Amino acid sequence: MKKPTALLLGLLAALPLAAQNDWTKRTHPIAGVTVVGQRPIKETGVQRTRFDSVALKENIALSMADVLTFNSPIFVKNYGRATLSTVAFRGTSPSHTQVTWNGMRISNPMLGMTDFSMIPSYFVDDASLLHGTSSVNETGGGLGGAVKLATKPISARGFGLQYVQGVGSFRTFDEFLRLTYGNDRWQFSTRAVCSSSANDYKYRNRDKKENIYDADKNIVGSYYPIERNRSGAFRDLHVLQEVYCNTGHGDRFGLNAWYIRSNRELPMLSTDYASDLGFENRQREETFRGIVSWDHLRRNWKAAAKAGYIHTWMAYDYRRDVGNGTMMPMTRSRSRIDTFYGQADGEYSIGGKWLFTASLSAYQHLVRSADKNIITQEGNKAIVGYDKGRIELSGSLSAKWRPVERFGVSVVLREELFGTEWTPLIPALFLDGVLSERGNVVAKASISRNFRFPTLNDLYFLPGGNPDLHRESGWTYDAGISFAVGKAEHYKLSGSATWFDSHVDDWIIWLPTTKGFFSPRNLKKVHACGVELQANLSVALARDWRLDLDGTYSWTPSVNEGAPTTPADRSVGKQLPYVPEHSATATGRLSWRRWSLHYKWCWYSRRYTMSSNDHTLTGHLPPYYMNNLTLEKGFSLRWADLSLKGAINNLFDEEYLSVLARPMPGIHFELFVGITPKWGRKKP
Repeated sequence: MKKPTALLLGLLAALPLAAQNDWTKRTHPIAGVTVVGQRPIKETGVQRTRFDSVALKENIALSMADVLTFNSPIFVKNYGRATLSTVAFRGTSPSHTQVTWNGMRISNPMLGMTDFSMIPSYFVDDASLLHGTSSVNETGGGLGGAVKLATKPISARGFGLQYVQGVGSFRTFDEFLRLTYGNDRWQFSTRAVCSSSANDYKYRNRDKKENIYDADKNIVGSYYPIERNRSGAFRDLHVLQEVYCNTGHGDRFGLNAWYIRSNRELPMLSTDYASDLGFENRQREETFRGIVSWDHLRRNWKAAAKAGYIHTWMAYDYRRDVGNGTMMPMTRSRSRIDTFYGQADGEYSIGGKWLFTASLSAYQHLVRSADKNIITQEGNKAIVGYDKGRIELSGSLSAKWRPVERFGVSVVLREELFGTEWTPLIPALFLDGVLSERGNVVAKASISRNFRFPTLNDLYFLPGGNPDLHRESGWTYDAGISFAVGKAEHYKLSGSATWFDSHVDDWIIWLPTTKGFFSPRNLKKVHACGVELQANLSVALARDWRLDLDGTYSWTPSVNEGAPTTPADRSVGKQLPYVPEHSATATGRLSWRRWSLHYKWCWYSRRYTMSSNDHTLTGHLPPYYMNNLTLEKGFSLRWADLSLKGAINNLFDEEYLSVLARPMPGIHFELFVGITPKWGRKKP
């Protein structure tokens, strides 16, 4: 393994903290430098998957749900185009995956999960997955793992502008605009995305069957009708403002403000025979997320502080025609969420062999949720819901030690408070070591304990909330090996294989009650284990030709090992609902000069819709493959860079469902035109 000596100034961002200087002095690139096997001490033992900018910025219509679907081993549970998209990470539920944006958790405290369809990938500059135990380095509660999202200051100086217009099937329109300005001290960026669609795609409805009659009214055949997606229109607006200031003395101040306004109809089920003109089913949301930050960097230590605020207003309205042409409201749900956030971090390095970190974060959630359309027996309207608050504290200490270049160990201790209840101490141990310098073969292993507290809806939702719920707890074990080989300017090949084993007690599940509504209970003991494989290959085929290939595979048995709740309970020993046991993805990109062809493929095995794993028509969803193809051509003019891109989604017109009775679109098309003027822009 080569050790960097004279090249420190050009590689400060990749070295341990002890070798770092003021960031205002480390922006001078050195071309043609290659360092083999340099592993930051901060990443000791961490199982992390990073997404490159090509995946994030492929086109403005992509959400983070699309990025995760085709570039990770995570299963994305999608309720339809531009509808709720949640994830199952390592066989767990959506609430077991923590999501942070610039360090602040953005999971909904009512539901405990994140809708990834509401996160435009064009608003993310840095995204990564922390698998299993690795999430303890960032936050608690990630029994499956964590998704880290972040923005970055621009690097170009002067004024910049980028505009992209997209047009697609189903009367879909997407627009993206970014304005930037940067100099040695200040960086400004304003991004806006607006997406709208009638979303009225056709599909074959296999949940209905139409009969064919002869002249004597005898049934002589049947067929599945072709229908349109009804009540699925949407319009989303996202605006992101960023401001950064470098003082030139090792301090940087930042402001990130993200505003979301969404108006979405909820599509009708494929089993619904009613007319879409006789009802309205609509969800609206307005969300603001803001963070102010301060970072202070010195040669061997770093301090940082953040403060943030999240405001979310959500409305769900369900109205039906009562028979005389009058639309009568049936449900008028209103929710308001206010979250106040603060965090302080510190790092200290000794001799490049020791790194100590400390972190303390606090969240104050204030939630008011109500259905304002409930009628009492006396005929009066009653507000049914809850108005609750909860404070959440999380603190961690870690020590990372690398006695020799080929071996490292890390210990993390975390403690958390939810309301008035403290968790037991959350320990985590990470090890990594270089097995072979020849192929940069690195082995990693880790073990951690973790806890997840019930969400506010779990505790207080009316009707059905259960304030007597216990927290979920579990142990997770990881072991993996990775390699990286290559030849400069010819090829790069890397890959990894990871085994994991997780045991979760007091798993929370919502079950029907004799009173006609659902209520959560601590019933299950879940054992999730499996294997994750990843591989990446980049090859320079010939002059101006390049091929990039990426692939993942995940085997994830996630089984209920709890005791039967009733004599008729057939869920014990069965795979959890909506968790595929097998999944795989593959992407390929062929580039020649300013042309590029991008192919994406994913596959999910059978998913069960019932905990009993019934093989009935509605008890499971068949496996499916998905194929997308994109062709792009760039043009460089004297005054601007132009791009023209065409995309074919669901290339082979696959009929598939991600969620029962929620049909997905067949083959559809998109066209994008982008322009980036060169005026006012300077190279860094």
